[in-house]
Amino acid sequence: MAFNSNNPFLSNKRFSSNATSRAEEVHEAKIIDYNQEMTLSGTINKTAILFLILCASSMITWWMAFNGMNPMLPAIGGAIVGLILVVISAFKPQASPYLAPGYALFEGLFIGGISAIFELKYPGIVVNAVGATLVTFLVCLGLYKFRIVKVTEQFKSVVVASTLAIATYYLISWVVSMFTSWTPVHHGNSMMSIGISVFVIVIAALNLFLDFDQIEKGVQQRMPKYMEWFGAMGLMITLVWLYIEFLRLLSKLSSKD
Repeated sequence: MAFNSNNPFLSNKRFSSNATSRAEEVHEAKIIDYNQEMTLSGTINKTAILFLILCASSMITWWMAFNGMNPMLPAIGGAIVGLILVVISAFKPQASPYLAPGYALFEGLFIGGISAIFELKYPGIVVNAVGATLVTFLVCLGLYKFRIVKVTEQFKSVVVASTLAIATYYLISWVVSMFTSWTPVHHGNSMMSIGISVFVIVIAALNLFLDFDQIEKGVQQRMPKYMEWFGAMGLMITLVWLYIEFLRLLSKLSSKD
């Protein structure tokens, strides 16, 4: 069983199906138009655009929180709409040029609200979380670029299995805590809780390698141009997850002081 990425945008099935379709188109036309194919530089540019949109929209709920207004309504709304756009894009990657910016816009509302809440309780935590996320991204990118870490099929299987286990645990914990007084073990600032956060961050970081690998394969397979937005959106999802987990870990460490 071949797993290439856990998020719906960078799945092996999605990329391979698009690659097959693209190959058939090229075979029929006998002409390759480079401007209509996925490129690495194009994907990087799209990722930068999505990042800027996310940062700009996050300032809305951030400003609300620090000006006496409740940012939770737009934050929750942004999270819901962002999730909907993720699902639609997973089934309609051709619409990624329109859905990806929308995802960044609404996800930014969520990120801004969550960040403001953490910042109000633990001043300085957002800067540290952003820095930790950026450093992790650059380290993983360097390790992948110089092939220090190789993305093998076994590597993919372990990372995806771990990611699914984490998602299942979070979902079950959330459902059970809604109907009982049970407190999930990953809550609080115990050593067990901190250890779980560290583990989740490691798995989130490992997912970056899968994302890099799939984007590189997409370029090599000469996929359609819209897959640049598709790949950029998948990478942003992983980065958002990583950032939130850093916020959670740093908040636990700060509460122990």
